[in-house]
Amino acid sequence: MPTTKKEGFYFGLMMCSGMVIVMTFYNLFLQELFGVIPVTGIVINLLLGFIVAFSLDLFIVGPVARKIAFSLPIKQDKPIYKILTMTVLMVFGMVLCMSLYGLITAAVMDSLGETSLWENYASIALKNLIMALPLQLIIMGPIVRYVFTKFVKQNQAVNMTGTVN
Repeated sequence: MPTTKKEGFYFGLMMCSGMVIVMTFYNLFLQELFGVIPVTGIVINLLLGFIVAFSLDLFIVGPVARKIAFSLPIKQDKPIYKILTMTVLMVFGMVLCMSLYGLITAAVMDSLGETSLWENYASIALKNLIMALPLQLIIMGPIVRYVFTKFVKQNQAVNMTGTVN
């Protein structure tokens, strides 16, 4: 887990990149937009989605999730509890915010359908939560933590001491 702001930045960058890529393609699949949107449109959607997600992670959802997580009566001595608490809070926060982004994107693409905005938002958020929570807990979280620990943390130690630990 990141312990400095610099490490937090790298960790967030890695996590957002992976989640945005998977969730963007998942939402394109759900909205049946493969073959409808050109590749350039998908790349633009990925870039915009990443910018929005990373900004939310850094400035809104991340700080709020940390504040809530550290105010909860969880066992602070066991890292797994902190990791799971932060993961669940981050997923819920990001799903709520990014589903709003998805709703706006769907409205721009004129693919919302006949239901109300609230019903569309609730549907998007629920579908995103069903995908994002297991993706984060089972796949993306462990992969990013491994890569982060192996390369970022290790490089930080090398840069500080001049030798590999």
